[in-house]
Amino acid sequence: MILWVFLLLYHVLWVLLLPLVMVYLWHRGRRDRDYLMHLSERFGSLPAVPQNSIWIHAVSLGELRSAVPLARALLAKGETILFTHFTPAGRREAERVFAADIAAGHVAVVWVPLDMIWTYWRFFRATKPKIGLTMEVEIWPAMVLAARMFGVPLYMCNAQYPSKSLTRDSTKLRVRQRIMGQFAGAFVKSQLQAERFEGVGVPNVQITGELRFDQPIQTRLLDAASALRPKFTDRPVVTFASVVEGEDDIYLTAIKALMDSDAPPHIIYVPRAPERFDATADLLREAGLTVARRSDVLDEHLTPTTDWTADVLLGDSMGEMYFYLSLADRVVVGGGFHHHGAHNIIEPLAVRKPVLTGPVTYTIEYPFAEAEAAGVAQSVPDAQALAMALSGPDWTSEADMADFMAAHSGAATRTAEAILREAAKVSTRL
Repeated sequence: MILWVFLLLYHVLWVLLLPLVMVYLWHRGRRDRDYLMHLSERFGSLPAVPQNSIWIHAVSLGELRSAVPLARALLAKGETILFTHFTPAGRREAERVFAADIAAGHVAVVWVPLDMIWTYWRFFRATKPKIGLTMEVEIWPAMVLAARMFGVPLYMCNAQYPSKSLTRDSTKLRVRQRIMGQFAGAFVKSQLQAERFEGVGVPNVQITGELRFDQPIQTRLLDAASALRPKFTDRPVVTFASVVEGEDDIYLTAIKALMDSDAPPHIIYVPRAPERFDATADLLREAGLTVARRSDVLDEHLTPTTDWTADVLLGDSMGEMYFYLSLADRVVVGGGFHHHGAHNIIEPLAVRKPVLTGPVTYTIEYPFAEAEAAGVAQSVPDAQALAMALSGPDWTSEADMADFMAAHSGAATRTAEAILREAAKVSTRL
């Protein structure tokens, strides 16, 4: 009864607040025009898309990158894929990565509907997916309820339930956990995560591992980094990756301390959100640092267009993170000094770079605890400790990082096999 009352109130709120949602999209569209493109898709009105596909909801760029190895494994087995996204960054990356598959009719990419039952009714009528997957932990009440109502088995995929979220959700009415219980199941990252989801009533929980360990790496990015790396051989290189708004001051304090040391490093600074590129360039210059923007000094092949020198190379591009990581000797992963928590540490480890992040790691509880125990990643409490760790002796080796990656790979194949088994059960029942 509690759940159904909540869902009724939730629906009413959506109806009342829909004008504000449209204002939000318009506001975001002022910075990124793609927010305003294909608006009818956000109401479930779609172009012709493949029927009976595997539907993968990857809300933004990070979730899409997690989904890439899984989608590749499913495509190799003859499946078609329907991607939905909320942000342009995720959609653009899907369209880039799967361009050939889209042209061949094996992949389609659209906006996810706004979270109302009637938009999903239109969405499911147009797509008829055989199974649905929400990457990581995306809990949208109308999506979950509509999938159940219209007979679409919806699973959490590559899922983890961070301890902070579990504690928060386990109080009072436990509405979020009640909604989780309406999923058809979950494909989760570890035994601990399986126990957490089962403990709150999620059915059919299967341990399949962390998909990010199987992310493909574009060789062109690695090759471009190898070609440019001699430019930085005079000093070590530190890459600050996926920096989020609100933690720049901490990083700038650490960078200034490093610049005053006997061996000041070259700095590569990569904001997570493209709309922050200009503001970040201003922040770095205001801090007294010289800045070269990737868009100004490198061409589309990541080849220098001019002979440049600067304290900081600003990574003002999307889809080139492995290039910035491969240039580094050490990597700082953003988000760890923000209450929203640290971002993906697997990408730098995949190219054998030791990782530092801030103290807020609940968002990457797996695999950070395992990486820390293996000695390939560390968290630090403040800017002073960060500067000391970046300028101190090595604490790990390339062999340690290779062993860690090998021990955690293979999730894409396991997850694809589990998905197809579940889809076959649904087909048999029908």
